[in-house]
Amino acid sequence: MKKLNLLFLVILQLGCSNSDSTVTNATSTDGKIDISTVVKAKYFNSAVVSTNGTSISIKSNGLPEHKTPYWGVGNALYEDFPTGYHANVNTSMAAQNYTMTIPAKPSVATTHEETTLGAIGLALNGVPIYNDREGGNVPLDALTITTFDFSGAHPGPGKDYHYHTTGRYTTSDDAKLVGFLRDGFPIYGRKDNDGSYPSNLDAYGGHTGVTADFSEALYHYHASNINYLNTGYYVLKAGAYYGIKGPFTQ
Repeated sequence: MKKLNLLFLVILQLGCSNSDSTVTNATSTDGKIDISTVVKAKYFNSAVVSTNGTSISIKSNGLPEHKTPYWGVGNALYEDFPTGYHANVNTSMAAQNYTMTIPAKPSVATTHEETTLGAIGLALNGVPIYNDREGGNVPLDALTITTFDFSGAHPGPGKDYHYHTTGRYTTSDDAKLVGFLRDGFPIYGRKDNDGSYPSNLDAYGGHTGVTADFSEALYHYHASNINYLNTGYYVLKAGAYYGIKGPFTQ
């Protein structure tokens, strides 16, 4: 009997051990981790970050610090489109006046709100992040994607430059922090902190675990690992928010 009990304890210990850094209980630290320090440290100088202890305000002009054809020929940051790509009727970008307000301690929403057209977050350089939809709330199609630059971005009718997908200057095939969505949760590239592609993402495109920026397990999104329409671009975020969406003004 003693041998059986010992064997049971060994099996129990092995079953409870897990070398993966991901935590399956997504609410284990829900609403407890303050993201303020990381937000202030990671956003570029072109963005102005302020906090009152309960919420964080991020202001930006929405212009990228990297190369894009939308700077216009003659600009020091101009580079041509990918081969076969070109601008559509929206040929240029202009400074905006964005303010995104997010909770200092993001938490899961009781009802998960769908992302909509327009900004669903801000990248670290202050450029808005959009979902996988375009005008008319239709999915991005191959023709629209031919207006993207190397960053998976283009301007809208209001000359508002924004990212839809991964790209050369934000995240490619890596685990880089891209920015934060309007619910306060961070969004990372296609890979996890250990260099693997996460296999346990939930319906919102995220999971809970430690990252290079958060030593405590925190819910975070990942860019999709599906090659969208075989274009070489990967959608940053589709579907609903995990947390409670904050205001975004422009």
